[in-house]
Amino acid sequence: MSGDFEEKFIKPIINACYPGTLAGLVLAVFQITTNYPTYLKVDLLNGALAFTLSALFMFFYTIYPARKGLWTLAAVTFIFGLLAAILASVMLFFTLT
Repeated sequence: MSGDFEEKFIKPIINACYPGTLAGLVLAVFQITTNYPTYLKVDLLNGALAFTLSALFMFFYTIYPARKGLWTLAAVTFIFGLLAAILASVMLFFTLT
């Protein structure tokens, strides 16, 4: 009984937490960067938005596993968020030097 409850209600939340945590970290970096160029802030916001969308798609894919498009969207937005985070790190490095 508890396995069915966990599978149905807890697992979607746990799966959505992974990209959601990365979105929170990106937003924390965004809040710290006050005197940096606008393009760096836009890139950080794009990364946070991508991770948030990935968490949303992951949540609904866990509820509706027959919809493979949700898995594809979750993967694509997660990779876009990673690329945005890497790009922001490179831009921050060149801004500081």
